[in-house]
Amino acid sequence: MQDIDKLFKRLNELLDRVETIVPPKQQLETDASFRAYRWTDNGLQGIANFDRVDKADLLHIERQKDLISRNTAQFLQGKPANNTLLWGARGTGKSSLIKAQLNEFSETELCVVEIPKSATRQLFEVIKTLANDNRKFIIYLDDLSFEANDDSYKALKACLEGSLQPQPANVLIYATSNRRHLMPEMMKDNLDSTMVDGQLHPSETIEEKVSLSDRFGLWLSFHPFTQDQYLAVVEQTLQSRNQKMDEDTRVEAIRFATSRGSRSGRIAFQFAAYWASLQD
Repeated sequence: MQDIDKLFKRLNELLDRVETIVPPKQQLETDASFRAYRWTDNGLQGIANFDRVDKADLLHIERQKDLISRNTAQFLQGKPANNTLLWGARGTGKSSLIKAQLNEFSETELCVVEIPKSATRQLFEVIKTLANDNRKFIIYLDDLSFEANDDSYKALKACLEGSLQPQPANVLIYATSNRRHLMPEMMKDNLDSTMVDGQLHPSETIEEKVSLSDRFGLWLSFHPFTQDQYLAVVEQTLQSRNQKMDEDTRVEAIRFATSRGSRSGRIAFQFAAYWASLQD
């Protein structure tokens, strides 16, 4: 009897050591008191004070605003809706437009779950958890891109289309990227393309890269602002801070954008903060 007791004691000690090395499996839960979540190493974490973006504050992207709002409305009504890729110039409102969906559809059960690019391999696990919740979820993938030697895109590709596990009716994927095809495009990829009977056949490498972005049913493109558009955003931002746009401010705003090598809503917002600091 003593030998058995010693055996169980040693087994318990061994289990204690194993548990310190191998972490327990995460129990993913969606706390219904939140509308915004982010994925962390510990699972889904609710965000109480999320960034509330008003769609009306996003200037010069009227077509994009209309299309994504229609798509989200279709999704909430249980009608067919597309996974959406918002791609294009940096700082032009891609991420803000996704965040604005929470504000625009605040009277519904819409939730947004932010997933970092590093966790794309775990998308199936996250989606499986969200499928058990009666609410509607947009999975938000920000600034998404993959390098040539990064195969984590395959998990996203399968989630979008191709897996035996279908995408649940209460889950939609919205992603932003500066790259239209999400992956680097090399000149050598084009050199491998061939002509057959007078028709151009892209190389297998090109086909593989394009196949990821092709699985997003809706593409929304964002382009650099003109100078007038940039100044309009500067003026709106200054007015929201009870400041006026005069000729000196206009000249400094142009100079600020030139020094940054870009004209965008982000640069306009940064200039407004910079200009306010000079007035104190």
